[in-house]
Amino acid sequence: MGVFVIAEAGVNHNGDSSLALALAEAAAGAGADAVKFQTFRAEKVAVATAPQAAYQKVAMAAESQLDMLRRLELSPEAHWAVRDRCVGLGIEFLSTAFDTDSLGFLVDRIGINRIKIPSGEVTNGPLVAAMAETGLPVILSTGMCAMDEVEETLDLIAWVWLRRGLPGPRAGRRGTARSVEGRAALRDRVTLLHCTSEYPAPLDEINLRAMAALEGAFGLPVGLSDHSEGLAVAVAAVALGARVIEKHFTLDRTLPGPDHRASLEPAELALMIADIRAVERAMGSGDKAPTPSELRNLPIARRSLVAARALRAGETFGPDTLAAKRPAVGLSPLLAWDLYGRPARRAYAADESIDAEELT
Repeated sequence: MGVFVIAEAGVNHNGDSSLALALAEAAAGAGADAVKFQTFRAEKVAVATAPQAAYQKVAMAAESQLDMLRRLELSPEAHWAVRDRCVGLGIEFLSTAFDTDSLGFLVDRIGINRIKIPSGEVTNGPLVAAMAETGLPVILSTGMCAMDEVEETLDLIAWVWLRRGLPGPRAGRRGTARSVEGRAALRDRVTLLHCTSEYPAPLDEINLRAMAALEGAFGLPVGLSDHSEGLAVAVAAVALGARVIEKHFTLDRTLPGPDHRASLEPAELALMIADIRAVERAMGSGDKAPTPSELRNLPIARRSLVAARALRAGETFGPDTLAAKRPAVGLSPLLAWDLYGRPARRAYAADESIDAEELT
């Protein structure tokens, strides 16, 4: 399977169902495999005094995080409409649940195919456990995480999947992900996304090499939830082995809202996906061997041994009687030293290719 590209609509619909439908259409038109939204009830996510993040304050009028989230909720009816539109467009509908009621709605009613755990919820043990209980494959974003936090969350998921009952104290489930049974439970069902949780993320904080660290530590497929500006980082991640790419997009970066300014517009999303597909094709098998097109060019570009001048039968081959010239239709010039000191079996015209029988 190729790189799975998630067009992250998030809350860039601004609570407007028509805008959400347009985002789904734009994601499908750009060639994304899935379009992802966020499902929540504001009162279940933040208390009244929770502040906005710094990037949110820049993008929006000053208000509490709770008030902002209330305006960004997508109604159940809008979810159904977008899900149905995605079915018609042939693109997977995804949404991240930020509370257990929203999770139940997405899994039991909407029918999502996989769970996305966002970076901010990695330490939300009860929600992570509920997500694991669905049994669906998991994509886990690791923004703001230290390696031990990733491992603790994987311990919890593995514990639930191994049906070991209620999680209980932290110490009791420690090491589950690294056990033989835990590794088997997580294998092929969890993808870890490296992520830098800033909007936009500074290039010198992206640290793409962390994908390899995650893969090496847990033996799971990795990808990138990319919050950087532009296309380069996501495309580079594919070259480094990312199996999933998630990227925020919007219909218009000038729209009001917390995430628009750090998002791609549809034409940029399409270009990023085209570049990802190009890199996928270019990655190849890893075997070093001439390709079919190279084999066609090889005789033209390489050389073979020819007579440096007219040679008589019996004349000795040496540096003054042999030359390497194109095309490569005879003996390789690497064999020149094998011929040195041997008598020519027959006469050769200048530039005539040397017979392979001269080496027998």
